[in-house]
Amino acid sequence: MILVDVSGVGYEIEVTAAVQATLPAVGEPLAIYTHLIVRDDAHILFGFRSADERALFRSLIKISGIGPKLALTVLSGIETQEFARCVRDGDVSRLTALPGVGRKTAERLVVELKDRIDRMVLVPQPAAPFAPSARSRTRDDAEQALIKLGYRPVEASRAVDGAFEPGRSTEEVVRAALKRIATEEA
Repeated sequence: MILVDVSGVGYEIEVTAAVQATLPAVGEPLAIYTHLIVRDDAHILFGFRSADERALFRSLIKISGIGPKLALTVLSGIETQEFARCVRDGDVSRLTALPGVGRKTAERLVVELKDRIDRMVLVPQPAAPFAPSARSRTRDDAEQALIKLGYRPVEASRAVDGAFEPGRSTEEVVRAALKRIATEEA
C-alpha cells in the first residue's frame, strides 16, 4: 500500500509489485492508473502502472472466486504479457505457481479469459512456440523460490536482481539473494 498526497488530500492505494518497485522519490510526481471499489464499509483504491494491467485486474475480479486482493496478488506475481501468454496457451502449471492460485482457480482463469485476453492485453504472437531463455527461467525460478519461502514478490524481485549473474544456477542465485536480504535486514 502507498499513500499519495493529492493537493493536501492523502489517498491510500493498494498497488501491484510493479508499481511499488518503480515508485519515485517522496515529493516527485507519480502517474498511476486506478480502480475504485466501493463497499458498504470502505472505498478502496487499487493502483496499476498501465492501462493493460488495470483492464486485466477488472477482468479478474469479474471471475467467480477471484476477489480484488487475489487479483492484485496475481498481477504482482506475473507481468501482464506473461499472464496473457499463459492464458492463451493454457499454461496452468505456470499460473499455479502464483501465490494464492490453485489448480482449479488457474483452470478457471484460462477458461474464463481465453477468448478475451488478446483484446484486453496487447499480446505479441510468437512466430515459434514460446521457449523462455535460460536467463529468464533462472530469474523466474529464483523469484518463485523466494516467494514460496515467504518473501513478498517485490522483495524477491529486488533480491534476485541484485544476486543474478549470467551462468549462475537457480540455487546459486537463491543463495546469493538470501545473503543479500540478510545483510539488508541487519
